[in-house]
Amino acid sequence: MTNSSPAPVSTAKLEAESRSATKAQLIEFWYYFSQNKGAVIGLVVFMALVIMAVFAPLIAPHDPTFQYRDSFLVPPAWEDGGKATFLLGTDAVGRDILSRLIYGAQFSLFIGVVVVSIALVGGIVIGLVAGYMRGSVDTFIMRLMDIILAFPSLLLALVLVAILGPGLMNAMIAIAIVLQPHFVRLTRAAVMAERGRDYVVAARVAGAGHMRLMFKTILPNCLAPLIVQATLSFSNAILDAAALGFLGMGAQPPTPEWGTMLAEAREFILRAWWVVTFPGLAILVTVLAINLVGDGLRDALDPKLKRS
Repeated sequence: MTNSSPAPVSTAKLEAESRSATKAQLIEFWYYFSQNKGAVIGLVVFMALVIMAVFAPLIAPHDPTFQYRDSFLVPPAWEDGGKATFLLGTDAVGRDILSRLIYGAQFSLFIGVVVVSIALVGGIVIGLVAGYMRGSVDTFIMRLMDIILAFPSLLLALVLVAILGPGLMNAMIAIAIVLQPHFVRLTRAAVMAERGRDYVVAARVAGAGHMRLMFKTILPNCLAPLIVQATLSFSNAILDAAALGFLGMGAQPPTPEWGTMLAEAREFILRAWWVVTFPGLAILVTVLAINLVGDGLRDALDPKLKRS
C-alpha cells in the first residue's frame, strides 16, 4: 500500500516565497508613497540633510568654531562687502555661518534620533502594558499621561531642563518625556483594537505567554501608526530643541546648533539679517521636509488612506 502523504515543502521554497512577498509589499509601499509628490520632495531634502550631516567635515569650508578676527559680521558673498570665502557671511565673532549650518545638521538629526528613540521605546512598552493589562494599571498610566499632556509641551520641557540643568543631553531627555504620552496613547489604542482579534485569541489558546502575546503577536500589527507618529515627532523634537537652545536651556555656545545660533544673533536682527535668517531657514526646511515625509508615510501605511 503506497503512502499518499504530500511531500514536505522545502525550506528554500518557503524562503523564496517570503522574499517575494516582502518585495511585493515594498513595491506597493513605494507606489503609494510616491503618489504624494510632496513626500518625495521631502524625502530628497531629508536625504540631502543626512548626507550633509554625515560628511560635514568634508563639505564645510571652515571650522565651525574658528573665529576670523578680521571678518566680523561679513555679509553674504552676493552683497556689497561680502567675501567669496564666506558664502553666507559670518557672525558677530567672525565664524563662518555656512559651516556652522552644515555642522548644525549633525546636532539636529542627532537630537531627533535620540529623542524619538527614547520616546518610542518607552511609549511602546508603557502603552503595551496599559492596553493589554487594562484595569487599575491602565487607569494609573493613562491618568499620569493626562497630567503630562495638561502642561504646554515647551513649558514642561523648560521645567524639566531647569531641574536637570541646561545642556543638550538634558534637553533631549526633557523633550523625550514630553513627547512620550503621544506614543503611549497611540500604542494603547492600537493594542486595545488588536487584543480581542481571532489571531490573538488563537495564540493565547495555543499557550503563548503574556510577553509573547504583547511583543510578538500584537505589537507587529500596531507599528504602522507608530512609524508615522515617530516621523512627526522627529520634527517636533528638532523644533523643541531649537526653542530650548534659543532660550539658553539647550545646547550651549559655541555649539553650532541652529537654535543656539538664533539666540546668539538676536541683537543683530536689524543690522545683520543673514545671521538670523539662515539658521531660521534651516530649521524651517528641515521640519517641513520631515513633515512631508510623515504625510507620505501615512498615505502609504494606512489602508484607509491609500489611493485607488
